[in-house]
Amino acid sequence: MKKNTTKSAFIPKVFCNIFGHDFKVTKKVTYYVKEYTCVHCKKQLTTNSNGSLIELTPKFKEINAILERIHNTRIERLKDKSLVSSIY
Repeated sequence: MKKNTTKSAFIPKVFCNIFGHDFKVTKKVTYYVKEYTCVHCKKQLTTNSNGSLIELTPKFKEINAILERIHNTRIERLKDKSLVSSIY
C-alpha cells in the first residue's frame, strides 16, 4: 500500500517540475498578504514583507496568524468608529 501512496505523490511533483506549479489563494491574511497552495503537489507559499513568495514554514504560519488577528481587530475598530461617527 505504501507503493501506491508514494507513486501517487510522485506524479504531482513530476507534473509541477515539468509544467510549473498552479498556485491558488487559500487564505487572505490581509489585503496584501495571502497564502497560496499548489493544486497538484500541495506546496504552500506566502508573501513576505517585500512582497515576494516564500515557502510557508511554521514560523510564517504563526506570523500570518498574528497579522490576521491584528488586521481583523483594526478593521472591526474602524467599522465601529464609522458607525459611531455617522450617528452624531
